[in-house]
Amino acid sequence: MVDLAKITEPLSLSGLVPRPHGPLVLELDLTEGVADEAPADPISQIMNRRRQHFLDVVEGIRRGARDRRVAALVARIDARSLGFAKVQELREAVTDFRASGKPAIAWADSFGEAGAGNLPYYLACAFSRVVMSPTGALGLTGLIMRGTFVKGAIDRLGVTYEVGKRHEYKNALNGVTETGFTDAHREAVDGIVTSLSDQVTEAVAQARGLTVEAVREMVERGPFMPGEALDAGLVDALAYRDEVYGDVMERVRREHGGDREPQLRFVARYHRKHVPAPRPRVAGGPGYIALISASGPITLGRSRRSPLGGGTVMGSDTVTAAFRAARKDPQVKAVVFRVDSRGGSATASDAIRRESELTSKAGIPVVSAMGDIAGSGGYYVTLGSDAVVAQPGTITGSIGVIVGKPVLGALMERFGVTTDSVSSGPHAGMFDTTRPFSASEWERVNALLDDIYDDFVGKVAKARGMTREQVHEVARGRIWTGRDAHGHGLVDELGGLATAVRLARARAGSGPLPLRPFPHTHPLDRLRSHESSEDLAAAQPQSTLGAWGPLEQAALAMGLPASGPLTMPGGWEVR
Repeated sequence: MVDLAKITEPLSLSGLVPRPHGPLVLELDLTEGVADEAPADPISQIMNRRRQHFLDVVEGIRRGARDRRVAALVARIDARSLGFAKVQELREAVTDFRASGKPAIAWADSFGEAGAGNLPYYLACAFSRVVMSPTGALGLTGLIMRGTFVKGAIDRLGVTYEVGKRHEYKNALNGVTETGFTDAHREAVDGIVTSLSDQVTEAVAQARGLTVEAVREMVERGPFMPGEALDAGLVDALAYRDEVYGDVMERVRREHGGDREPQLRFVARYHRKHVPAPRPRVAGGPGYIALISASGPITLGRSRRSPLGGGTVMGSDTVTAAFRAARKDPQVKAVVFRVDSRGGSATASDAIRRESELTSKAGIPVVSAMGDIAGSGGYYVTLGSDAVVAQPGTITGSIGVIVGKPVLGALMERFGVTTDSVSSGPHAGMFDTTRPFSASEWERVNALLDDIYDDFVGKVAKARGMTREQVHEVARGRIWTGRDAHGHGLVDELGGLATAVRLARARAGSGPLPLRPFPHTHPLDRLRSHESSEDLAAAQPQSTLGAWGPLEQAALAMGLPASGPLTMPGGWEVR
């Protein structure tokens, strides 16, 4: 029989009596992964309830640096779910925390057990103390970027690809047209690897009191066994979790008089507990900075997210609606536009750029903050902002254009598959995958590529105060790290959200405004019909159960129908 008394015991009045709290020790566990942004729908919230949100983690660490109740930070390091730029943003937050004089301890079971551990160790070096398990390993082995080329496989199937691009560095489809790096492709990738490697080496040298040359020599000898890592000065101690936490708690206990027991608190939960509720949308008051986040491939239509995986799609309708809503909200004094995307539709990218530009012209400053990747269309959407911020390790640029299609005719013929069609013009079937482009169709494809590239370069030149010739020199489809892009004038400052917020505050001229995710709508707004495209609720992404679920990207890469495996045969459409 169920004992109701035991069930309701935690709800007794005695449990509601506030108890004195000791100093807080903030805890960060990166093994559960970090989500880019909070899911907007109830299903996704349930599915991702254990995942911390990146903004909560970063802002929580910064808040803890200024909170007298917070005494220390201890983090279990695992950077598998983080990209290079996000690691750098976390490093900045930890550096800010350490500047307050509080200890920050990083510990890991292993930095890349039986594998490379460069990125997690790079993160750990931002802390005041680095500890590893006595049975771990330190995989400081150097960075590698590997390309996969399937041309040989698809050649055996009788499949070819028709690809047009502007220009030689635009390599998005090299995996299906080449069997290895072209000279331009290798040059671009080598530049990225060199830049990121230098950033890691310099950071490790500075953190561990070593020379850059010494760290480079260590990289050539890695990975390191526990004793080797300790002797080389790469870690401060070898210890298990209980020893790490015991030392932290004892230190905090001593420094705070020992009369109150230190309390552990996850960083994200600590931050959310202190975030004030949104204010009514009325004029007056100090206001806030709106954080508009957009990630994933850029497409026309609504942003989409599958609660079962498969990634997020940045829809132009959703992002542009968010900018329109920000312009109508009297509390919004500036916008920070967070972008993490490899690009996509040129038309959708330009629509987002336009609304960002209109927001700036309306007197609301817009500062774009790039995430791990903001290239091609992901760079395009930042061109309407007043300033662009990127981490040194952000991958950006790729100012170029590419279009391609697989030609499956020979494969279909091999298996006895035939098609037939009736058309009303010579170019009606130019994007069919049964045949290659004709000469006149290639003329139109090239005209399209030239037009889009010329427009792209022109918008970059106007936004960055450069000539077309200067832009073309650093464009041509080439990718850059944020550090190199800054040197070439493609971004304004290096940094993350904190830098973007500082610039937004300065341009708004309104003092230390808080940063808040935007839009913040009522849960019922996701159920009701929107009154118009100006409705605040229209700025929320929609949750969709993708037909392929977590396999969506793999399915699209193989040319499988986007509608999923349960699709009627035959294409009943007129194009």
